[in-house]
Amino acid sequence: MSDRSDQALLQAHVDGDTEAFGELFARHRDRLWAVALRTMGNPEDAADGFQDGMVAAFRRAGSYRGEAAVTTWLHRVVVNACLDRLRAAKIRRLDALPDDVEDRGTVVASAVRDDQPDAVAEDTERRQRVLAALATLPAEQRAALVLVDMEGYPVAEVAAMLGCAEGTVKSRCSRGRTKLAALLADLQQEAGDQSGGNPPPDGPVQPTVRPRGPPAS
Repeated sequence: MSDRSDQALLQAHVDGDTEAFGELFARHRDRLWAVALRTMGNPEDAADGFQDGMVAAFRRAGSYRGEAAVTTWLHRVVVNACLDRLRAAKIRRLDALPDDVEDRGTVVASAVRDDQPDAVAEDTERRQRVLAALATLPAEQRAALVLVDMEGYPVAEVAAMLGCAEGTVKSRCSRGRTKLAALLADLQQEAGDQSGGNPPPDGPVQPTVRPRGPPAS
């Protein structure tokens, strides 16, 4: 890996450097994959959206004008590709996540307890409940929650990624949190005072560990 900046790598790719985009991709792939996975709701559709986004970024690199950070631009391309697939197919299902994917964005975050198999099974079931609930949200609300609450991006940056006003991002997050709170009220009740409980409607979904990268092609 070179010490070239993201912008330098993208410009080098535009100028014909055959290795520059691969380096840029490797630098940001894990977080881009996390966003695609949370937005699409299952690994198969996430892989398709992720691939669509990266192909689009590869082909449209010349359209980058530097108004935002390269990583913001990449996220926008990937998220838009995922949203396009969601709108076209009206995907609302949630398949089981691979065993090696730790859930970074859930409201029931918990540590892995290898010596407590019952607790691990319960945590896994809760993660699936949260992801299933997330999958019921409209695509735009889901994307906003993933980027703001789960990935921790500032609202202003998410607005740039989604191509909308900051107020729109805040509104989508608020409505999404309210719906999740209603769907997951029993998990909040079970969690009690533990930090893994479901947040109030105006509180963010708390991130935990980053999921591993996309499946190798």
